[in-house]
Amino acid sequence: MKLTKHQGRIRRHKRIRATVRGTADRPRLCVFRGLRFIEAQIIDDAAGKTLCAVSSTTLTGKKGTKTEQSAQVGKQLGKIAKEKGIDTIVFDRGGYAYHGRVKALAESAREAGLQF
Repeated sequence: MKLTKHQGRIRRHKRIRATVRGTADRPRLCVFRGLRFIEAQIIDDAAGKTLCAVSSTTLTGKKGTKTEQSAQVGKQLGKIAKEKGIDTIVFDRGGYAYHGRVKALAESAREAGLQF
C-alpha cells in the first residue's frame, strides 16, 4: 500500500516522537509547516503544557517569502523563550525534512540564543 505525503509525514513524526521527549529542563520545540503558514511551540511533555508558541499568522508586518517569515518565527520564539528562562531545548522537526522553512526556523532560533 502506497502512503500519501501526509500519511508518510505522520508516520515519520511518530517515529521521531518515540525518542524525542520534552522535560522541564529541556522542553521540546515542535514545528508545524502548513501550506501558507508555519507554527512553532515549546512544550514540556512531562507536565503536558505549552510554554510558548509563535505562528507566522501572529507576526506583525508579515513581509517576505515563507522562508523569511519562518526565520522571523524562530527569532521571535527564541526571544520569548529567553524571557521565560528557557536556554536549552530538544528540536522536533515534526516529520518534515530539515530543509528550507524548517531549517530557517531552527537556525534563527539558535541565533536568538536557544541551544539544541
